[in-house]
Amino acid sequence: MVGEEMSLRKRLSKSSENAEGKEGDQRDRSEESLEPRSNGQINLKQLIAKKIQLTAEAEELKPFFMKEVGSHFDDFVTNLIEKSASLDNGGCAVTSFSVLEGENNHRAKDLRAPPEHGKIFVIRRSLLDELLEVDHIRTIYHMFIALLILFILSTLVVDYIDEGRLVLEFNLMSYAFGKLTVAMWTWCTMFLCTLTVPYFLFQRWARGYDRSSHPLVYSVFHCFLFVVFQVGVLGLGPLYVVLAYTLPPASRCIVICEQIRLIMKAHSFVRENVPRVLNSAKEKSRSVPVPTVNQYLYFLFAPTLIYRDNYPRTPTVRWGYVIMQFAQVFGCFFYVYYVFERLCTPLFRNIRQEPFSARVLVLCIFNSILPAALILFLSFFAFLHCWLNAFAEMLRFGDRMFYKDWWNSTSYANYYRTWNVVVHDWLYYYAYKDFLWFFTKKFKPAAMFAVFAVSAVVHEYALAVCLNFFYPVLFVLFMFFGMAFNFIVNDSRKRPIWNILMWTSLFAGVAVLLCFYSQEWYARQHCPLKNPTFLDYIRPRTWTCRYVF
Repeated sequence: MVGEEMSLRKRLSKSSENAEGKEGDQRDRSEESLEPRSNGQINLKQLIAKKIQLTAEAEELKPFFMKEVGSHFDDFVTNLIEKSASLDNGGCAVTSFSVLEGENNHRAKDLRAPPEHGKIFVIRRSLLDELLEVDHIRTIYHMFIALLILFILSTLVVDYIDEGRLVLEFNLMSYAFGKLTVAMWTWCTMFLCTLTVPYFLFQRWARGYDRSSHPLVYSVFHCFLFVVFQVGVLGLGPLYVVLAYTLPPASRCIVICEQIRLIMKAHSFVRENVPRVLNSAKEKSRSVPVPTVNQYLYFLFAPTLIYRDNYPRTPTVRWGYVIMQFAQVFGCFFYVYYVFERLCTPLFRNIRQEPFSARVLVLCIFNSILPAALILFLSFFAFLHCWLNAFAEMLRFGDRMFYKDWWNSTSYANYYRTWNVVVHDWLYYYAYKDFLWFFTKKFKPAAMFAVFAVSAVVHEYALAVCLNFFYPVLFVLFMFFGMAFNFIVNDSRKRPIWNILMWTSLFAGVAVLLCFYSQEWYARQHCPLKNPTFLDYIRPRTWTCRYVF
């Protein structure tokens, strides 16, 4: 990192010297041009020409400086922040895991950095909060608001022409969020169970581990109870409620997403604290490092999946900012509603008038690109920016880096790392790193494959439960095409053309998802079965339902 800093300083100093040299030459030439002529007058035409030339050369220098600073400044500042945080935490510089891997004659499990040296939390704003302070970026935000206004006006006008009155019933949204009370009670039960059971099991194990005559058996028993809780209570319990009460899609999404989040939170809490207890027992320390209930409770609400006893905190809560973020979340809900109402529903209603064919499928995919892209942007903005920033502000949680500049990615490897930093951190430290710790660092491709498999299965599980049918289009795209692109379109691709290809394939992928899942949804609506079996749940109805298409 020191070498990078020296290289950056040399490049910037060299650039500034060149700029100063050019500026000095221009100044000398301009001074010569300003010398009075024999008649004591200044040649104004020559002065204007020199001024234009200076402006042009300054504009030529501007992109060079912006490119140099833009490509190195973020990494430079991040490295300095991490070094400072490491010095504050440990009193000495912390060696990263990647550096430790270079040491010889060590197994990967011996190289794993302690939990407190994993992810380092520092106070920093979300990237969009900084970008929206720029007038040019804020104009794009205004464009989306203008498009929402046009969607609303279009819907009102069409409804008035068709019905002869203004229709403000929001039938689609009221259906999607039906039985919300059941979903809220389910969430309360899940949260209380996650708050009490994992903490009680860990506290009981931590206080009795050092006094146990058979610590291995004692630990295996408590680990078994924790797995039973994760699979039985948090896993099967919410799933039973969703299916038994036949919750609508949006209510199901709330329950399933919270189920996955709480499972990941409980795992992180145990995973980060168990090594501390083992080290304490090894050092024969009298105090057992058990976090307080308040620390665990704060973590359950904090917008992160990596447990720490303490996080950097902001001094105050800006309640106006919180209200604005929640207002934008609700605005995005209505935005998605109007996208479905104006762009998706008419499309798939018209599809059922024709027999299913390759022509219908291709037209469906291309017609789905615009609504799918809008839904992608709205989902990102509503959840990863507004929702997480609102809770971060209320909890004074300082580290707001929930995502990075994924839109500038020229490789899918970088896109996966920057799209959702919160989930990526959990997968990186608890799936990828722990896989290498267990099987040694020689199995890096297998570890990456395992991470892709876990992510693909969880995403497909959430979609299957929320939509009430199994149609593994997302699993195929994520597991096969996504993993292939991760290796083919890797970090070595830096040219702008790769960013264009990344966006093209991303838009095509979300359009395929919207088209296939919407077709299957309408097929099951218009070709219902009287006594469906489990095979009917996993067999695509699109292939057999001829009434719809």
